[in-house]
Amino acid sequence: MKKRKFIVPAIAIIAAALLLEGFILKYVNDRNADRTSKVLLDRVITVLDKNNESEKALIKSLKDDYIVRAKAVSYIIDAKPEVEYDVDELQKVAALISVDEIHLFDTKGYIYSGSVPKYFGYSFDSGEQMEYFKPMLTDKKLTMCQDVTPNTSEAKEMMYAITWNEAGNKMIQVGIEPKRLLNEVRQNEISTVVADMPVYKDMEILVADSDTKIVAGATDSSKIGLEIDSIDMRHYRCVEKQEGAYIVTVMVKDSYYQQGSLLAILIVGIYLILASCCMVYMLSKVMKEKYEKEKFRYTSNTDELTRCYNRRAYEEDINKLNLSKEWVYVSMDLNGLKRANDSFGHVAGDELIRAAADCMKSSFSEHGKVYRVGGDEFVVIITKDIPQFENMLRTFEQRVASWHGEFVESMAVSYGYVFSSERKWNSIFDISKASDERMYESKKQYYIRSGMDRRR
Repeated sequence: MKKRKFIVPAIAIIAAALLLEGFILKYVNDRNADRTSKVLLDRVITVLDKNNESEKALIKSLKDDYIVRAKAVSYIIDAKPEVEYDVDELQKVAALISVDEIHLFDTKGYIYSGSVPKYFGYSFDSGEQMEYFKPMLTDKKLTMCQDVTPNTSEAKEMMYAITWNEAGNKMIQVGIEPKRLLNEVRQNEISTVVADMPVYKDMEILVADSDTKIVAGATDSSKIGLEIDSIDMRHYRCVEKQEGAYIVTVMVKDSYYQQGSLLAILIVGIYLILASCCMVYMLSKVMKEKYEKEKFRYTSNTDELTRCYNRRAYEEDINKLNLSKEWVYVSMDLNGLKRANDSFGHVAGDELIRAAADCMKSSFSEHGKVYRVGGDEFVVIITKDIPQFENMLRTFEQRVASWHGEFVESMAVSYGYVFSSERKWNSIFDISKASDERMYESKKQYYIRSGMDRRR
């Protein structure tokens, strides 16, 4: 029963500690997840920005390069007029300058020559791709280079650069299939960039078009092409940010920290259980020692027959009394004990002694202490409720008078008492002596009234 008193609070403390740890871990994990997500989000945005800058720088360098090549073809044709209408020679020039096509336009914007005869007759009005160069007709100082665009004839992805010759009587255009650029662009596509980004398990990155909300890149390729609002994010902590043309979302599963949290809770739980077991063991040991001490003290201060305080306790307590305070010293003695012992045996005598002690404890224990200081001699010291002492005595007398035993029919108790406040006493011994004298006087009167021989 005593161990249970320790075990139940220990279990409650462990449960409360684990619950508190769970809340702390959740708070810390939420902060870590948020911090990690923001760091990853910034990293994604930085990569996307660098990717865009890389593409723009690459396209610009290629455009500059292709315009230079167009001007180089123009210089060659001006230097060698005989190649202007010679398809084979123009093809050789194209190979020399490392371009795929050469087209010569007249001042009205029609192709009249070049390395690819099938395009002869096409003009700036032949389609959207060709129409891009119409500003050349009004400004002979202009040079232009088109972004990668499907050409009009075959829808083949090409880049075209165009310039006027020195004389201003024709335009020279070179066309190049920008394989290196296309490869670079493909490598720099959002889907490729995001797919190659390293992420922890249970974390995902989504990059969606800010206008269409369609996912263009994701670490989970199955989500590419989906509308970002249609993706189930209920079991994720999400951090989202719009950056330019894109919406970047970092998703962290709720279970991201769960395993570590469970392990931490398990470790702390085991530690608390072991600590609690040690504490319960130590407390039980301490309480056992305390109980043994209390038990020893109780048995050493308690009369075995009556369960009143014994002579040893009386000697300890009497020396602690203060003569300047009010208390009552009562000497009590059983009448007729020898006669009961002689007539009915010591069992009857023990019955009388226990009965007298019970009447005393019932009447006085709430207000003081009852001591058995001899065979049939008792002392009661009242330290509380002194004004009610007379009522206590009447109650005691009623209990004694109404008692009937198994071996002895009735009981009589003589007593004498002294108030510490009666006069100025020299010592507590004087009080006890005065109380004994009054008790013996009461005892004498009892035997006179009853006509009994005191010695029998």
